[in-house]
Amino acid sequence: MEHEDCIKLAGVVKESTVDGPGFRYTIFTQGCPHNCPGCHNPETHDINGGEWVKIDDIVCDINKNPLLKGVTLSGGDPFIQAKKMAMLVEKLDRNRLDVICYTGFDYEYLIKNANENNGFLELLKNTDVLIDGKFILDLKSDKLPYRGSLNQRSIDVKKSLEQNKIVLYNF
Repeated sequence: MEHEDCIKLAGVVKESTVDGPGFRYTIFTQGCPHNCPGCHNPETHDINGGEWVKIDDIVCDINKNPLLKGVTLSGGDPFIQAKKMAMLVEKLDRNRLDVICYTGFDYEYLIKNANENNGFLELLKNTDVLIDGKFILDLKSDKLPYRGSLNQRSIDVKKSLEQNKIVLYNF
C-alpha cells in the first residue's frame, strides 16, 4: 500500500564504492519505463515489484554512517518517484553528503516536462551530478567513470540550472 511518506524501492547498498566517488549509500528505486537492452538492473523495471520503505527510515540509516561521502539515486529510474526522492534528499545533511542521480531521461526532457505534479525540478535542484540518458548496449564502455554507455552524460546540475545550459561534470 502506497503511503505519502514512503518510496518504492528495489533495495539499497549501504556502502558502495562503484556508484560514485567515495563510500556512498546507493538507493535502487523500483520502476523504470526505459527497458534498455543490457540493463544492469532489469529486476527494478516492474513498477509493481519492490517494497514500500519509509523515507525517514532511509534518512536515519544514511545518517548513522559518518564515513559516507554521498548518496547515489539509481534504479529503476528515480524520476518515476521524483517528488518523493526530492523529499528524501532534502532531509540529508547536504554539508556532508553529495547526491548523484541516474536517469534514463535526458536532462533536456526533464527540464522541458517539469511541473508541480511530477517533481522533476525539485529532484534536479537537490542533485549535484546527474547521469542522464538511456543505457545503449552498442555504446557500452568500461572506460567511463560511473557511466555505462558513451551517450550518457555527467551533468553538473547546479551550474546547468544557473547558466541555463548543460555544464558537464568531470569525475
